[in-house]
Amino acid sequence: MPCRCGCRSTIRDELTESLVCSNCYTVLEFDNYVAHTGGISGPTGTNIHIGYAGTGSLYSYKDKKIFQANALIHEYTSSLKISNSESEVTSMIDEITDGEFGDGDWFHVLIGACSYVVMRRDKKFLPAAEVAEVVRCDVYELGRMIARVVKFLKLTLPEVSIAGLFERELNNYMNFNDVDENKKERMMKQGIFLVNCAVKWFLTTGRRPLPVVAAVMAFVAELNGVESLKIEDAAKNVRAVVSTTKSRYKELLAALVNVAQVLPWGKDVSVKNVVKYAPFIIRYMELKSIEVPGGGGEGVENFDIDDVVHECLQKVAAYGDDENNFNGDWRYFEGGNRSYVTGSSDGNDGDNLKLSHECLSLIYTTFADEVDVHKLEGKHGKLHVRKSRGPELHAYEDWWSGKSELSKKLLLKQILEKEVGLDMTPPSYIAGCKAIERRRQKINAAKVRINKIMYPSCTLSDGGDNFNPSEVRCAGKKRKRKPCSEIDWEDFVIEALLLHRVKDEDIEKGHYRALLGLHVFNSGMM
Repeated sequence: MPCRCGCRSTIRDELTESLVCSNCYTVLEFDNYVAHTGGISGPTGTNIHIGYAGTGSLYSYKDKKIFQANALIHEYTSSLKISNSESEVTSMIDEITDGEFGDGDWFHVLIGACSYVVMRRDKKFLPAAEVAEVVRCDVYELGRMIARVVKFLKLTLPEVSIAGLFERELNNYMNFNDVDENKKERMMKQGIFLVNCAVKWFLTTGRRPLPVVAAVMAFVAELNGVESLKIEDAAKNVRAVVSTTKSRYKELLAALVNVAQVLPWGKDVSVKNVVKYAPFIIRYMELKSIEVPGGGGEGVENFDIDDVVHECLQKVAAYGDDENNFNGDWRYFEGGNRSYVTGSSDGNDGDNLKLSHECLSLIYTTFADEVDVHKLEGKHGKLHVRKSRGPELHAYEDWWSGKSELSKKLLLKQILEKEVGLDMTPPSYIAGCKAIERRRQKINAAKVRINKIMYPSCTLSDGGDNFNPSEVRCAGKKRKRKPCSEIDWEDFVIEALLLHRVKDEDIEKGHYRALLGLHVFNSGMM
């Protein structure tokens, strides 16, 4: 390297042993440079290893990751109000991840899944929709993660108790509202009773349970005069869709109407006024549930009926023999026949009559309601009976006893063994059958349209293929602002599937997206 003077010749100084220019004797600086490449005596540099944050950090990468994971677990368990189970959730995640925990969106879903599994394993109740909302993920994604956790840990979870979900959601609502404790306990037992009845009537089969829980909450609130709890508020409280909740509410009312048909005034009960008759209907269902299979009821015994029963039963002869009354109430009698009640046998046969206390209360209340004592007028030895459309609510204030086992949280097998006066076919099964029939009609109509285009000369030769598509549209669900003869997107999808030779049985199931992806978009024809 030349010197500043331009000379390229250098010499070594004898005293300093430095390299200098031979022309101007300038000391060359590059000759004194020392390279620090490490070693025993050289300075040590900063080496960053995998798993560590480098110099200046108090925690390693792994320690920092575990610290942040524990903080996230604490945050989510506190939001879900399950802080008591935080250690169990942490240990489950530690077992799944081999102590590595994690970071990212998948770890949030894993925390929610482990929280749900821990609560379900301990027979506590935590809705998956609430967990998905807290961890900010889709409920289906959470469900897949729950299935993976259960499979990895080889767990067997107990069945979901919808009555337990109702108890939890009603308690959450009551904590933020000023409701009397006695009324709260009364609503709790009535709601659990109706939820178990809804399970027996298969209103929850094939459906999400939370809309049923919200529907029962709204019903018992209306029944007990809690005006602050409307059906929209109940649906919002349990994180259910309002429209679905209203559908479950209508199904519950329809089931109660069907139960009431066996009662003397059952023909007067409809969906619009069933709440007015609900105390008597539920009382009847409660009596049926505590009835011993094979006849009789709980607590049936022989007792003296000279002063009590005769007075009640003789009203049948005095006020008229109503055929409906016998059809509805005669089954509760053991020993004895109808001729005794109408007064055609002697009084000694009354000792053979066995009657439950609950049935006696129901019979007496029914007669007391039908006959207005304050307005009875005797003319020519006859009594004028008040025509009643049905029992009034104030006439039977103490209608709820809560003695039925259905007022408790039971297993599915125990619920199905109980009798509540009605056996139903699952509404989801009926709706599925109707949907299959509707799709079958659409398939036939699509075949007619395809044949009409492919073979126009032979379409209506015999008249057997003349199919009116308007019949299909009118037979299905009513749709506003749409004429019955209009062809919708479902008809076009069915036509596309038929043209790709998809079997009718597969189309009837209604899995259009899967069938399109399998036969249409991956077939190479489109």
